[in-house]
Amino acid sequence: MLFTLVYPQIDPIALQLGPFAIRWYALAYITGLMLGWRIVKFLVARPPHALTELEVDDFLVWATMGVVLGGRLGYVLFYKPLYYLANPLEIPMVWQGGMSFHGGALGVICAIILFSRLRGRNLFQVGDVICCVVPIGLFFGRIANFVNGELFGRIAPDAALAMVFPHGGPFPRHPSQLYEAGLEGLALFTVMMLLWRFTSIRHRFGALSGVFLAGYGIARIIGELFRQPDPFLGFLWGGATMGQLLSIPLVVVGLTLVVWAWRRTAPSPQGPSPKTPKAA
Repeated sequence: MLFTLVYPQIDPIALQLGPFAIRWYALAYITGLMLGWRIVKFLVARPPHALTELEVDDFLVWATMGVVLGGRLGYVLFYKPLYYLANPLEIPMVWQGGMSFHGGALGVICAIILFSRLRGRNLFQVGDVICCVVPIGLFFGRIANFVNGELFGRIAPDAALAMVFPHGGPFPRHPSQLYEAGLEGLALFTVMMLLWRFTSIRHRFGALSGVFLAGYGIARIIGELFRQPDPFLGFLWGGATMGQLLSIPLVVVGLTLVVWAWRRTAPSPQGPSPKTPKAA
């Protein structure tokens, strides 16, 4: 063993008021949604004006429902279907842990589809601007995983950042939550923001959505190389983890979407003008 960092013991409960507890995990979700909401309002003020500011406010509720319901149902169906089939009353108990990004992504996609249809907006145009800010939530979510000492990495006694996690046994492990926060969060957000600066890319509706899906899939596949698989699943087909297998379709769909968007004729750089909200 070359060097082992001390895992910072942080109480998963940020604030306790009698029986009422606010956890860092909940604050991570709230912070990600609030920051994403503010940045989306900044982005839609510029062409191609995917939404009005009022519509961004309305979509925040849709996004929240998509993340929570999709994330929980995704975990139930992808990771522990037999357990929850035998214990259906535990499905709504999100405070006990158990959320899936892939399920949350499907939930947000459904929210984007329904919201776009109801408001008469271009599906891919809305999807592009929302995908630009999703990495913010991923970053804070992974930081919350680290605070909780969960989803830790594989045993790595010689790794420079190896830590002994409270629930990971006596062996130093990769802090894979921090690796994923850097890849899925900071790196992917930087890429999305840099691409957004190019008008030619913004007006290829669907291109940014494709970059996000492929980028997240690749980042997750890499991150899973350092992360300890869930004990109730272990390694699956070909030594892959569930997270890697679920990410492969994202890469395929994302790259396909980028190619499809780029082959289409780009709309006028002026883009559609934002709708004027109807009076109540």
